Amino acid sequence: MTPRLSVDFVDAGSVPATDRGLLYGDGLFETLRIVDGRMPLWERHAARLLAGCERLRFPPPDTTRLRAEVGRLVAGLTDAVARVTVTRGSGERGYAPPPSPRPTVVVAVSPLALDARAALDGIAVRVCDTRLAAQPLLAGLKHINRLEQVLARAEWSDPEIGEGLLRDIDGDIVSATAANLFAVFDGALVTPVVDRAGVAGVARAEVLAVRDVRVVRMNLARLLEADEVFLTSAVRGILPVRACEGRTWQAGPAARALQAHWRDIGLPSPTGRKDSDR
Repeated sequence: MTPRLSVDFVDAGSVPATDRGLLYGDGLFETLRIVDGRMPLWERHAARLLAGCERLRFPPPDTTRLRAEVGRLVAGLTDAVARVTVTRGSGERGYAPPPSPRPTVVVAVSPLALDARAALDGIAVRVCDTRLAAQPLLAGLKHINRLEQVLARAEWSDPEIGEGLLRDIDGDIVSATAANLFAVFDGALVTPVVDRAGVAGVARAEVLAVRDVRVVRMNLARLLEADEVFLTSAVRGILPVRACEGRTWQAGPAARALQAHWRDIGLPSPTGRKDSDR
C-alpha cells in the first residue's frame, strides 16, 4: 500500500527543495504505532518532540492538531505505523538558521506488519563496526540525520540477523541501530546511557517509568555476561535477544513481563513482518 502522506496538514507528497530538513538534516522525527485508532505512547512521543524542538531552537508544532492529523490518515487501518517529521522549514542558503523559522510538518502513515517470531523466540544481533560519534548537544534526540545508522545497517544483509549493536568511540554499547537495549545482571535491570550519543527512545522511557532500572556505561564484554538481553522499540515492542557474538540466551522473565505490560497498554504482539523504529 502506498503511504498516506500530508505536508503541513494538507494531503501532499513532497516538500520544497529549500527545506532545511532535506538540506542539512535540520529536524526531528517520531515513529509511532497505532492500533485500532489508539496511540498508547502518544504522550511520550509528543513530549520528546516538544523537548527536541526546544533543544534545536525552533517552534514546535501544535501536538493536539498533529495527533488529529495522524488519526485522520490512519482511519480504516487496524494496525499502522506513522512517521511524524518536523523540520525547521525553508531558509536562505547557508547554515545560519532563519530568524523566524516556519517549520514543516510531514506525516506518513502505512499499514504495519511485524514478525511474531521476533517477540516470541527472540532475535540474533551482530556488533557493528560503525561507531557513534560523541556529541552531547545532540545525544538523545531523534533528529533526522541518521547517517551513522544507515552505514551500520548497510553492514549486513543476512535475514537471520535482526539488529546490529552500536558502540561509541570508547567502545561502550549505546543501542541497536533502531532500538534501545536492556540487560539483566543477577536480577538487576540496566540500560546504557545516551548522554553522549544515541537516541533516548520512547519505549525506553516507558520501561524506565515502570521498572527499577540502572542507567550505566557497559562494554561488549560486560554485555555478554548478562543473564538476559532484550531490545525496546515503540513500534516493535519488546524483542528478546537470543544470540550475539557466540553467546546465546532464552527470552527471560524481564522481557516476558514487559511484553505483558505492552499488551496491557494496548500494544498487542505482532502478527506479520516489517522493520520499524524505536
